[in-house]
Order: sequence, then C-alpha cells, then structure tokens
Amino acid sequence: MLPSESLPMPAGWRELLEQVAPVFARRSTFRLFTALACGLILAGRGTVTGMAAAAGIGREWRRACWFFAGASWDPGEFGLAVARLIVKYLLKPGDPIIVAADGTFFRRWGKRVAEARWAYDGSAQGGKKTGFGNTWLIAAIVVRLPFCPSPAALPALFRLWRGKGTASQVQLAAELVELLAKAFPDRKVHGTGDAAFHGEPLVIKGTTWTTRLPARSVLWGPKPPPAGKRGRPREKGGRIGTCAQAAETMRWRDAVVHVYGKPQKVQVTAQEALWHGSFGTAPGQLVLMRDPRSGKSYDLGLFTLDRAVTAEQAIERYSWRWAIEPSNAAGKQVTGAGDAANRVPRAVERTVPFAFLVQSLMIIWYAISCDPADGLGKRRARAPWYQSKATPAVADMHAALRDALTDARINGIIPGSGRAPKTGRSTLASNDQAA
Repeated sequence: MLPSESLPMPAGWRELLEQVAPVFARRSTFRLFTALACGLILAGRGTVTGMAAAAGIGREWRRACWFFAGASWDPGEFGLAVARLIVKYLLKPGDPIIVAADGTFFRRWGKRVAEARWAYDGSAQGGKKTGFGNTWLIAAIVVRLPFCPSPAALPALFRLWRGKGTASQVQLAAELVELLAKAFPDRKVHGTGDAAFHGEPLVIKGTTWTTRLPARSVLWGPKPPPAGKRGRPREKGGRIGTCAQAAETMRWRDAVVHVYGKPQKVQVTAQEALWHGSFGTAPGQLVLMRDPRSGKSYDLGLFTLDRAVTAEQAIERYSWRWAIEPSNAAGKQVTGAGDAANRVPRAVERTVPFAFLVQSLMIIWYAISCDPADGLGKRRARAPWYQSKATPAVADMHAALRDALTDARINGIIPGSGRAPKTGRSTLASNDQAA
C-alpha cells in the first residue's frame, strides 16, 4: 500500500504540496507525487528507484516508474501551478515577473534514450564541449529573497529541444514567456537571456525582452515618419553601427548600478534603436555600460525592447539572468535533476521538470517557513570552515528540508511513523513467552 495523507512531513511542506494537488487527476496520483517529492529530497541520487526507496515505498518501485511513464499529469500545468505559488509568496502585488531563459544539457547513456543526441555541452570539462544526451530549455522566475543579496531563480516551465529541423531554443523560450504572460495578465512580464536568445519570436505583446548584443551586431535608428514621397516607406533610420562605433558618438554619464548583489560605479548611455537583423522593426533601446578604469570603449552592450526602462534598470535586469546559471547547477548537483535513467519518451519528458519544480517548491517552503539565521548557525556547526558564510544557498535549503523530513519521520513513538504501533496477537504471544 502506498503512503496515505498521514505520511510524516513538516506541516508547512504538506500545505505547500496540497496547493498543487489539482494538477493531478486522481488523489492516489497526488499521494504518489507527495511520496516521490519527499523521496527526491531524502535520496542520495535522484533516480526513480532512489526516490521510491528514500520515500519508504521501495517495494512499489513499479508504481514510481509508472508515475513518470504513464500517470495522468502534465508538466506544463504543474509548472504553471508552481509559478502561481512563486508569484503568490515571493512577489509583491503589482511587481513585474522577471523571466530568465537558458538552455542546459544533461548527459545520457544508451542507444534508446528518447530525444538523446550529440549536442553542445557548455558545462563540460576540458576543450571538448559536446556530449550525448538531452537539451532542455528552462524558463525560471527570478525573485529577490529577503535573506539573499543576489536574486534567486526558481525554474517554472520547460521544453525539451528535439534537434535541428524543429523549433529552435529561441522559439521555445518565446512559447514559455507567452504562457506566463497569459497566466498573469495583470502583471508585466520581462524576459532576459544571453546573447544566443534574440529573434522576432521574442517580440510578444505585453512582454519585453533584454539580451546582450554580440560585438558585430549592427543597430539602426528608429523608423522615420513618412516622407510623403512615392515608394516604399523606410523601415529603419540611419545607421548607428556596432556597439564600439556607437560608444564613440553617444553621450556618457556617471551612474551606480546594482548588479550581483552589490552597487558598482560605472558610466552608462542609451538611445532608441532598431536591431533590424534580429528583431525586425520592433523598437527598442541600445544600452551601453563601461568601467572608467577599464580603458575600453564599452564593457557591456545590451538591447532591450522595453523603451520605458532606464539604462541602470536595463543593466540590473540583465544581471538577473545570471541567477539561472547557479539554479541549473544546483538542480544537477544538489537536487538530482538528470539522475533518472529512464528511456521512454513520456518519462524522459517528465523527470527533469519534476526535479526542478520540487527544487522551486523547496525554495518557497524555506522562504515562508524557515529562519535563515538558525539554518546558518547549524551549517556553521556542521562545517566550521564556513564561518564567513552569510547567506543560505540552495544546498542549505535542501539540507534544511531534509532535516525537517527526517525529524518528522523519526520521533519518540516509533521511527518512520506518527502514530503508536498496533498490538496484535503475535505481539501478545511474544510478551507471554518473554514473561
């Protein structure tokens, strides 16, 4: 029998999981999800059997495999449910939703792994940056937690890239941003990505996009008004040039930008522009930043579709993109995303989003239920070499939830249960013999 609603766990964690119950068609499927979510936190590796064993349902490992390969639930609906919780608990009313999109690679082994192929692996060690596996496009909502100086990324929506000839990662990112815009029509959605994420699919009504400009990209002035002459009207203004060329003619000013958790004194400049080669006629801004001590014409060039934002705000928004990088690393190294060894298409499409969404739920739980100061004290007690540690990382949040789950299961009555043991005939007979 699978564990019922009496599965021992912290009250805050149970209440949080209950809020995603409507995603699952049957209550029994939700109970199985609850067990596997707890098992993922408790397990040493994020394999399906490892989750089941850590959850105490090792004998039901077939049911655990069925949860990913055959159960009725959709990772997209699950992701939107988690996104609503992120907005509910971690954003203030009226705050915009900052979305960071990035592609990440998971190595796989075996000839029959669904959608596995040779692809670029940016995290690979050494000079060889290719590997065999699955490439995922992840859209994370970036928030500022009260106990962390730097923003944190919480993965919410996912797409499996299916190779050349299919939708590109830029198109997949546009799909996810559009889903979030439709899910939250009362909030502004601002997307951001690295230099690889640019193109007309990202021009979405009600949203903006900010990305880094490649050094050779050429920008043009805004579309001029009609000249009143015969012929096709012009779609772009005069040539602005590359970032280096624009930096020589634009007017710079001193500013303070808040990036990566600390203020920096820099020089900035901005002007309206068109990136005709990527975003067509969609109007935007060219934003440049430089450190006066660097000696370069510019240090960072950005293009944003948000014409109302200041240069400082655009730079800070782009800096929030970095939060998805440690989030992806934590998912692989701490939570166990990508450890599952399944091969069938439906299971492959579900295990990675499942692990990342449990990670997002874990961060929400920590933010609303835990005392960061107490957690840091325990961390320093366990690891005396971290005496200078001032803010909790995802690994600390993972350890806190694992400890809370362990404490809930091991109590003064009986290990692994929240109720007293039943007394049966065999127990009475054993007691008589002992007497």
